[in-house]
Amino acid sequence: MPHNLAGTNDRDHAFLDDKINRKVLNVRRNLSLEVILYRVKIVLLTLLGLGAAALVAEQSSVPLPAQETGANQGNPQTPARPPAVPRGAYPVRPPADSAAVERGHQIFSANCSFCHGSDARGGEGGPNLIRSQIVTDDDNGELIATVVQNGRPDKGMPKFDLTTEEISSIVTFIHSVPVGGRAANTGTVDPLVGDAKAGEAYFNGPGKCTACHSVSGDLAGIGAKYIDVRALQGAMLSGGGAARGEASALSKAPKTVSVTLRNGQTVEGKLDQIDDFIVSLTDADGNYHSYPRHGDYPKVVIKDPLQPHLDMLPTLKDDDIHNLTAYLVTLK
Repeated sequence: MPHNLAGTNDRDHAFLDDKINRKVLNVRRNLSLEVILYRVKIVLLTLLGLGAAALVAEQSSVPLPAQETGANQGNPQTPARPPAVPRGAYPVRPPADSAAVERGHQIFSANCSFCHGSDARGGEGGPNLIRSQIVTDDDNGELIATVVQNGRPDKGMPKFDLTTEEISSIVTFIHSVPVGGRAANTGTVDPLVGDAKAGEAYFNGPGKCTACHSVSGDLAGIGAKYIDVRALQGAMLSGGGAARGEASALSKAPKTVSVTLRNGQTVEGKLDQIDDFIVSLTDADGNYHSYPRHGDYPKVVIKDPLQPHLDMLPTLKDDDIHNLTAYLVTLK
């Protein structure tokens, strides 16, 4: 009997264990089903929420019907605002005055072209300014002035002692360069809008042009030597530069330099190169000289025959430029 009782107990335990395991399995299945149903519910609620948001957005984007003529006469419709220019797009600007553009070109060439290129499209270490966002957003130099006058030391750009008027002229020049969709809309302005008589009076008087030039000498027939009046205007302002495709009719003497050594010897000649570390020149006999620079030694004095033109730029008014151009055109 004890043996049989032991077998019975074992069977009972096995039966109970099996029953318990089945219940546990059913509970697990029920829990898994509940979890799945809960997750499906969350997904469905999320989809419903997204659909409702999309529907609201679509309805808000539908334009309201225009008011009928005569309706609400006491409350006229507010004029629609012009669409904003997308960031990165090139705005369409009216054609600028050619004298202002040329003035900006000369200031840019003297201060900016080494790094940003002669046409502002990038150069030795400087980025393309035509596609610069800050230039695109700038209207009259209000954004660029901060960069130019303070510099960007972290990017190797020094600060420049330029006035806001000079910076505005630079911006006018950069904006005049055709790019993208603006090329066909920029247009041109006739530079021959000045008074030739007033230009002649300025040439012989306040402009002090006769100190270096003569209408019977280097400027004889200057009006017939330039096909493009803008090229003549540019050469007048720069002192010898010419537009692309045109030879300069103005004399363009090279820069000369005088180098005084510690022993008092002075060497003079045509300037070849100068920077913070070296100055080199070619003397009248064709001999090449090169000297290292250490602070203020040797003493270096550069004579630029075009310096009067550069000094004249800040004082020239647009009317003076127009009048001088009109006068030079008559010298044929």
